[in-house]
Order: sequence, then C-alpha cells, then structure tokens
Amino acid sequence: MTITQQAPRVPIRFPALAQPFIALGLAILAEIGIAFFVLNVVAVPLIAVWVGIPLLLVFVPCARWFANCHRVIYAGILGQPIPKPYKKPPMKGLLMWLRTTLSDPATWRDIAWLLVNAVVGFTLNLLSAVLFLASIFYLIYPFLVWVTPDGVFTEPFGGLFTVNVATSFLVIPIGLIAFMIWLGAGERLLKASAYLGKSLLGPTESAQLAIRVRELAESRAETVDTQAAELRRIERDLHDGAQARLAALSMNLGMAEEMVARDPAQAAALLTEARESASTALSELRDLVRGIHPPVLADRGLEGAVKALALSLPFKVDVTIELPGRPPAPVESAAYFAVAEALANTLKHAAATTAWVQISHERERLHILVGDDGVGGATVRPGGGLYGIERRLAAFDGTLTVASPTGGPTTVIMELPCESSSLKITPSSGTA
Repeated sequence: MTITQQAPRVPIRFPALAQPFIALGLAILAEIGIAFFVLNVVAVPLIAVWVGIPLLLVFVPCARWFANCHRVIYAGILGQPIPKPYKKPPMKGLLMWLRTTLSDPATWRDIAWLLVNAVVGFTLNLLSAVLFLASIFYLIYPFLVWVTPDGVFTEPFGGLFTVNVATSFLVIPIGLIAFMIWLGAGERLLKASAYLGKSLLGPTESAQLAIRVRELAESRAETVDTQAAELRRIERDLHDGAQARLAALSMNLGMAEEMVARDPAQAAALLTEARESASTALSELRDLVRGIHPPVLADRGLEGAVKALALSLPFKVDVTIELPGRPPAPVESAAYFAVAEALANTLKHAAATTAWVQISHERERLHILVGDDGVGGATVRPGGGLYGIERRLAAFDGTLTVASPTGGPTTVIMELPCESSSLKITPSSGTA
C-alpha cells in the first residue's frame, strides 16, 4: 500500500469580513454531513446481505468528496495545506477498491469527523457566525424603526422587539459588546473548528511518515533515472559529436601525411579541414562541459551565473539576488539549472517582453522566483520543462509552485532546503 498526497499548494486565504459567512456555511454543512455519517454507518452492517456493497460504493466516495471540500476550506482558514491521507487502492475492480477503502484508517477517521463536526464543529462555527450577525443586527436595528403619520412607532418585525425609539437605541450597547466579542473570539472559534477538522482529516504521524518514505523513494528512483539519462545524453553527444569529429580529424591528418610529399596543395587543404574539425570539436566539448556544470557557475557562483544567463536572453531580465554566501555546489547547480529551464520556457512559450529573477535565503531555505509578463497558461505536466524542474528540485526535497493565469503574468516559485551553516561566505557574496 502507498499513501497519496497532492503536491503542496498555496491555500486560498479568506478575507476577514468573509469569515462570519464562512462560519455560517460550515455550520450548515456540518448538519448536512450527519446524513453522510448515517448512510455510511447503516450501509456497513448491510454488507452481510450484499445490499451494503452498492450503498458503500456510492456513500464512501460522497463522504470523501465532502471531506476533501472541507480540507480545502480549512486550508484557507489555517493558511496551510491539509494533505489527503488515503491509501492508494490497487486497480483490480470495485470490490478490491471497497476492501482497500474500508481497511484504510483514513476512511473511518473521515466518518468519525462527520459526527464530531456535526456536534462540536457546528457549535463553534455557529457561535462565530451568530456573534457577528447579532452584533450587526443590534447596531442597525434602531435605524429600522420609524414613526407612521398617525404617530405610531413601528418596525419591520411588527413591533415584536420595540416599544418606542428610546428603547430601540438601548440595544446599541448590546450590539457593540457582541461585536467586540466577535473581534476577539470569532476568528479563534473558526480556527478552532478548522484545527479540529485538521486533526481528523489530516494524515496521522504514521501516515506522514509513510508519505515521507514514499516521496524519498520516488525522488531517489527519479534521480537515478535522471542521472542515467544524463549519462546516456553525454555519451551520445560525445559519440555523435566530438568523437566523430576527432575520428575525421585523425583520418585527415593521416591522409595529409601521405600526400605532403607528392601533392602539397591537397595536403594543405586537408590540414585546413582538420583544423576546422578540431575547432568544431573543441566548441562542442565546451558546450558539453557547460551543460554538465557551467564554468561561470564554478568561478562566479550562483549570482554571477544567473546574471550571465540573463544577459544572453533577447528580452530584459531583472535579477535580484540576496544571499549571505554561496550554497553548497549541488544545491547551487540545481538552482542554476532550474532558473535556466524556467527562463528557457519563458523564451519558448511565454512571448514575454520582460522577466525577473529573485533569489534569497530565508528560514533555512533557498527561495527562487522566476516571473514574466507573457501570455500565461503555464502548467506542470509530465514531460514538460516545469515537470523537469519539479523532479530536479524533488531530488533535494525542494518544491515548485506555479501561478500562471491565462493572459499572464507567470510566476514560478521554487524552494530548496539550504541551512545557513552550509553557506560559504565569500567576498563575492557581498559579506565580509
């Protein structure tokens, strides 16, 4: 069994004024969720008479969909993603899927959350919403009271609450108190509900460990595959390029050696051709070396290499780099090639006129941002350039986030773990 987990994404943050309405919506959804709880619980014993199997095939996915919707909402409230902790079932039919699903602890945690959310979550969310709505009601209620032409005081609720104007304004302090309570406790109540949901809907410690093991195993396998593919590329380039030209060079020199006595002009022509082949082979070898590890990266570090790369592009690239020193060579190389691939994608697909690169080091991580003012619409898909960047960074436990709406701009955010103690302080880094 393996554990599935979505790539980390930046959750949507909700504005403060939307929180009471989100809380009210969550309170309503909490009571709707009790129906999923009852349907799933009732379907389990019915498996004995086979009726429960089709019921569970319908209700369990519904419960998971309901839980996934709340994971997205809770992530927006808490500002942190909540991964899906489900086991990945083998693709061997509906019965095997159902068996794997029912043996997954995450399924029963979802069902338990439905009941807990219907009681505790409903109370917390409803209280958060009521505090705000009650305060607004009491603050505007006196202004809903008016005097009719015959001198009678009235209001939209048929005189249910108000006797006269004076008593109607007495509720304003109540509204102010309720509003102050909501300012202090409303968001906390909403977050308490979200944390409660995260504790049941998020992966457990063992599930997180399984996710981590799977990620490392996949990253290691892909790194090995990538390195093997890179070695094959180097071998192919050497065989088809420099090696072939050096073989031709050797043949030309041999022929010139034989002809130098009887046909000096032809020997001179062969030597000229040999010199051109040697020059071409040398150029190809230099390009190959740059593809493995650019000399400018070794000599001038990440800042100098990225600036040199920016100058070689046909559009303007603003580079801002603030590093206290040079990262370790493997991290530095990964960061450089990630920036190079991102800018290459911009050149090929974005139709951009301006791009920008920002690199900084914060919280023990190397932060890289590459953006452009192009047409947007960039996505991470297998075989694409961004996918290659993602796999390159994954080998170092790094992450890639892409924000590219149609019409642009495109922003590629990359992060690589890099402890401060591993940074090499050099004069070129701008630090003493």
